[in-house]
This record gives sequence, C-alpha cells and structure tokens, in this order.
Amino acid sequence: MHNFRTVPDIRIERGGAVKMDVHIDGLCHNKRVFIVTDVGVHGLGLLDGAKEALREAGYEAQIFDQVVADPPEDIVLAGAQRARDFGAGLVLGFGGGSPMDTAKVIALLAGSDQPIEKMYGVGLATGPRLPLVLVPTTAGTGSEVTNVAIITTGKTEKQGIVANPLYADRVLLDAELTIGLPKMISAATGIDAMVHAIEAYTSLPQKNPLSDALALSALTKLRDGIEDVCKDGRDIKARENMLVGAMLAGQAFSNAPCAAVHALAYPLGGFFHIPHGLSNALVLTGIMHYNLPKADTLYGEIAAHMRLGRAGTDLIDEMQRIKDATDVPQTLSSVDIPGSAIAMMAADAMTKTRLLINNPRAMTLAATVQIYEDIA
Repeated sequence: MHNFRTVPDIRIERGGAVKMDVHIDGLCHNKRVFIVTDVGVHGLGLLDGAKEALREAGYEAQIFDQVVADPPEDIVLAGAQRARDFGAGLVLGFGGGSPMDTAKVIALLAGSDQPIEKMYGVGLATGPRLPLVLVPTTAGTGSEVTNVAIITTGKTEKQGIVANPLYADRVLLDAELTIGLPKMISAATGIDAMVHAIEAYTSLPQKNPLSDALALSALTKLRDGIEDVCKDGRDIKARENMLVGAMLAGQAFSNAPCAAVHALAYPLGGFFHIPHGLSNALVLTGIMHYNLPKADTLYGEIAAHMRLGRAGTDLIDEMQRIKDATDVPQTLSSVDIPGSAIAMMAADAMTKTRLLINNPRAMTLAATVQIYEDIA
C-alpha cells in the first residue's frame, strides 16, 4: 500500500503576493497575521505588496524577520513566543527554506502545548497548530509543500521534525518574487530541487507511483529552466518553471524521503554554514557514482525520461554538465572547508540515519570519507 499526502490548496499566480488578503481569506479568524521571514527578504521589499494588501483589508501584521540560514532552535522559540504574545491568528512564512521551516514550527508551537524537544523525529509532532500559509521566494527547497522542518540544535547539530501537521493550509507560488535572485542562488537552489526529485525517485523504502510521476515532471521543468534563469534572471517563464518544478519535487520527496546526498550535505551547513542547495550540489555527483551499482536502472529511467539516453551514467553526466554550466563551486576548498574537517563531517553524516535508510546503496563511513576527499 502507498500513502500520499500534500498541501490541500496550491495557488500559482504571477504577482499574487500583492493580493495576499485574497490568498489568506477564510483562514485568519482574528485578522492578526504573524509574518516569518528574514532580513534579506524584508530589506529587498519583497513583502511590501503583501503588507499593503493586508493593511488595506483590515489585517494587522507583525513581522518576525530574525530567521537565519539553518535556523537555530532559540530563534524558532523566540518567534513562537512573539506569535503568542501578538495573539496571531495565522502564520505566514515568506522566504526561502529557512523562513518557511521556521514558520511551520512556530505555527505548531504557538498552536499547541507540545515542547519542541518532543517534536524531533518522524511522526512525533502532533499539533494542533495555527493556520499556516507559505510563500516561497526561492525555487529550490520545496519546503512549502513538505511536512519537514530542519532546525539547528546546539552549535552544529541539525534535527528534523517530520510530521503531517507541518503541511501548510495554503501555498502561493508567485514567480515575480524570484526575479531578483542572483545567479549563484538560482543555480544552487535549482540543483537542490533536482536533488530532491532524483532522491525521491530512488528512495527505496517509500518509493511510490505518485512521487515518481512528480519527480520526473519536476526534473523536466527544472532542467528546462535552470540554465535560462542563470543566463537571464528576468525570464519569468523560466522562473515559473523553476518554482513549479521545485514544488513538484517537494511533493515527491515529502512522500518518498531524501537520502545520502542530504545526509552528507548537512555537515557542510551545520559546521561551516554553507547554503543547503550548494551543499547538495557539492556532494551530488560523487554520491550518484557511489550509488550506481544499485541505482543504475533507476537513474537510467530518469535519463530516458529526460531524453538523455538509457544508462545511469547519462544522468550523472547531465548533472555534472549542469553544475559546470551554472558555475557552482565544486570543491570543499572553494567554499573554505579544510581537508582536516573531513573526518569530523563524515562521522556526523553517518548519524543521519533518518536519511541514510532511504539510500539505494548502504552508505559506509569509508565511502563517506572518500566522497568528501574526492571533492576536497
């Protein structure tokens, strides 16, 4: 038997953010909206149209823009307290993966009495939560349609909350919000989304026909769009392809979870604060080569769908070509990670059993060290 869940209401509208009152209609009983974002998104003015629409419609909004990459638990807890003090009737997550993940957990914490330490793991967060609307401003994480939130606990450790109450009530995809993304962010987040789709398709324990179809559709859109947005950041059609592709990939991996690419990427972010999409891009092809003895058929099916050929190596070659074409960094040294950190990162990666159990080939410590060394 296969189970498949996703967000019940997904809206795609260019310029839709300036009609935010319409897109949250019916969800906020007291017209008090708690907006979770980061200083970058706030400072760029991406929220301005949404704020004005809410104000004109009689909503009171409070903005919490203290989210940072790899959001620490203390920031999440501070945001939840602010939401409670404000009397929020709805949480609006507006930004990339970190603001959306933070918004999900804030909605849970502000809507229930469950402490955050009881939420980490799979299926342990029970809710209830406040109404939740998510609006991505990058095309990569797919967090807007997943039941996953990744939080940094302690100094470097990342833990996941994976539970169905994290699915938002409503999602808005507005490609105009992604127009200003720099080339490097567009490339790294786009490859991140492609990783989600590839890992979902090869996620053996929970692989299912719906996730497979979504993953393949996502890869078509992402491959069609990623080089275009890197060449012309104002190409709205390509931007929308990327945004929809990332969302489809998010739906896929939320039901057929990610695997070793994410497990080996997490230490790069946890210890060295490398952006998540770039971390995935760095380790992707090395892990695909390692997986090939067990994943050749599945990689070949993806390659055939993308009209690349029928061998697993055709897909690996294409992902390497995309990395080259988009100029993402490809070595640890290029992002200032010293070779002396490899043993520490490898040991940490091997603790990510929630992810490693989904990999088509069992990952070993020796293989993990070798993959890092190959990109040192």
